[in-house]
Amino acid sequence: MKIIRRVVAAILVSLTVVPGVMAQEKPLGEAVLIELNAVKSNEGSCTLTFLVLNGHASQIEKAVYETVLFDSTGQVDRLTLFDFGTLPPGRPRVRQFSVPGIACDGLGQVLINGAHTCEAPELTDTACEAGLILNTRTEIEVIG
Repeated sequence: MKIIRRVVAAILVSLTVVPGVMAQEKPLGEAVLIELNAVKSNEGSCTLTFLVLNGHASQIEKAVYETVLFDSTGQVDRLTLFDFGTLPPGRPRVRQFSVPGIACDGLGQVLINGAHTCEAPELTDTACEAGLILNTRTEIEVIG
């Protein structure tokens, strides 16, 4: 029964397409997609909204990424950890992070430096990083 569930999950994941490039219908495959979907300036902070999609056949119980924020001149503003939490297979999740002390228009680039924590018992140790797909729908570049 467990094998049948894994096969069905793998088939569903293989049908998943990358939301950021929906027009191209590029398959996600066994990877994690992180898209900076929106930014919103608040009083004294910037809220970053990410769309995250786990393309693996099994759930990622906890995904925490070390993230570096660069200002608009290219200097490192800060290094932080973004906890994306549980990522079920093939189901998009939206996560928001409020970054105090910076305006959104002062951000030039976001670097996903690597997975700080990746708890995925049924997947490989590199499930959160191998084939990581990064995208942005904002003026802020996302690299990794």
